[in-house]
Amino acid sequence: MQLVIIAGGKGTRLGLKDIPKPMCQIGGKPLLERQIELAKRYGINEIFILSGHLSQVIIDYFGDGSRFGVKIHHVVEPHPLGTAGSLKLLEGMLEGRFLVFYGDVVMDFDIDSFTQFDLADPNTVGTLLVHPGNHPYDSDLVEINAENEITGFLSKPHPEGMIYRNLNNAAVYIFGQEIFNAIPKDVPLDFGKDIFPKLVASGKRLRAYDTPEFIRDMGTPDRLKVIEKDVVSGLVSRLNRKNPRKAIFLDRDGTINVNMDTHPTVEGFRLLPGVAEAIRKINESHFLAIVVTNQPMIAKGFLTFEELDSIHKKMETLLGEERAYVDRIYFCPHHPEKGFPGEVPELKTLCSCRKPHPGMLLQAAQALNIDLKESWMIGDSETDVAAGEAAGCKAIQLKPDFTLLDAIDKVLNK
Repeated sequence: MQLVIIAGGKGTRLGLKDIPKPMCQIGGKPLLERQIELAKRYGINEIFILSGHLSQVIIDYFGDGSRFGVKIHHVVEPHPLGTAGSLKLLEGMLEGRFLVFYGDVVMDFDIDSFTQFDLADPNTVGTLLVHPGNHPYDSDLVEINAENEITGFLSKPHPEGMIYRNLNNAAVYIFGQEIFNAIPKDVPLDFGKDIFPKLVASGKRLRAYDTPEFIRDMGTPDRLKVIEKDVVSGLVSRLNRKNPRKAIFLDRDGTINVNMDTHPTVEGFRLLPGVAEAIRKINESHFLAIVVTNQPMIAKGFLTFEELDSIHKKMETLLGEERAYVDRIYFCPHHPEKGFPGEVPELKTLCSCRKPHPGMLLQAAQALNIDLKESWMIGDSETDVAAGEAAGCKAIQLKPDFTLLDAIDKVLNK
């Protein structure tokens, strides 16, 4: 696979004057060089660098790429063309499906897993890498369905009272050749604001690959300082999916929110005191925060999948307002007992995902390469504890005088 790096950033907020933003030093090495090293590690050895502002700095440093063990093609935009407009310059120069990085993003992720996900459904315009963030309220967000197809884009600022999935466009893409048909020649255009929304509105298919790996824009001096520390400490590389991660699995009703077992509604969803702080501590600790919840009301016919999706959007919105997020949500819609008016027959079954069975935890472990022995299950019932122990995790049961915040402090201080 060929790689395109869009490297036209100026770095104005970083106070850069003599170098373009992608040449900013991260731990004694230009960010652009780190991106090239990541690509090479996964067998990508042909790279197209699209530059503009101070492009000669990039050309002089990298040359034809031989010094770095890759082949580099330099293409300079004649005037600012934006992320999409500049890619149009490469039409006819790329083969098949290709990978795209933005040159101002610090990253280390499993490119093999990303490309395998894309190839599982190659009849799309492309695949976008997405992930949750700690400030969704002022971010451009992506909407997806249960099949990971992108259904919409929510540009900031968001309308007051809107609820949403906390999924950010991470500025890493795989495109097929069809993308060039959507980009007019010599027009300044941005993928997120101009191209992607029109593709989805016209019925074209884009998919989302959700990953908790380290992929972050270094846009401000404060952010750059933190990210550089993370790179130097090795944190960025440790969060690559190839390395096992630790997780804290969380029950939902009675653990994260006021119990809604009998009458679940969006309007009735309320976070319990201290929950956002507790989950924010999980995020900062680099444990994964994963919700695993039984939702038998679906099988009983009292709740639809669409209503549950809205409830989970409300949860992610409320957490995001307090700079917290969950990495994944798994739910079991089954219930074994029959006899409810309006029940859904195909969901009235014994299953391996309904707690106290460990199915949801095992599914998460498979998807995210989680080390279950180093992970925890926290909930308010014996069923939660049993599910965690059955999966091989350590487990904590909450009590009225022992909250989620208490439990997280106990786990993180061990």
